[in-house]
Amino acid sequence: MLEDCKSALERWGGVHRLIDRWLDERRELLVQFVELKEACDAELEAVSKAQIDRFSELLMDYISAGHFEIYPQLREEAKAFEDDAALALADSLLARLEMSTELVLSFDAEYESPGRVRQHLGRLPAWLERLAHGLTERFALEDQLIGRVHAAHAPDAARAELRSEL
Repeated sequence: MLEDCKSALERWGGVHRLIDRWLDERRELLVQFVELKEACDAELEAVSKAQIDRFSELLMDYISAGHFEIYPQLREEAKAFEDDAALALADSLLARLEMSTELVLSFDAEYESPGRVRQHLGRLPAWLERLAHGLTERFALEDQLIGRVHAAHAPDAARAELRSEL
């Protein structure tokens, strides 16, 4: 997952500062994910609410930035270039992203208070496994959306390269 994040940053980085910052947030989220998973694997009972909160905060910030900043920006770019195919793809992908959004919101609610952390700590490894699958799919969909929208206004040579990758 972390390697895919680096690949996305290399592929789409520099296209737009907002997307660059968001991909940096993705990388930071993945680092926190790995640290939390390693802490769970080492000694589950020693995992603190602060560790869970840090990860959950990054997760919520990342999801929010996608929904309220990045996705609208990408749709606007597609509209500006009158790319109906990109808009249709965006709508399709955004609908599929909702499943992982619901997963993230459920995770955040599950561990929102110290009492809930104590009560549900044993479920944390399973939650992380579910989140790993959901985030992997989400990142792939987001990368596809970024690639398609930017292919709409890339120079001809770059456009052909982007389309061949999709």
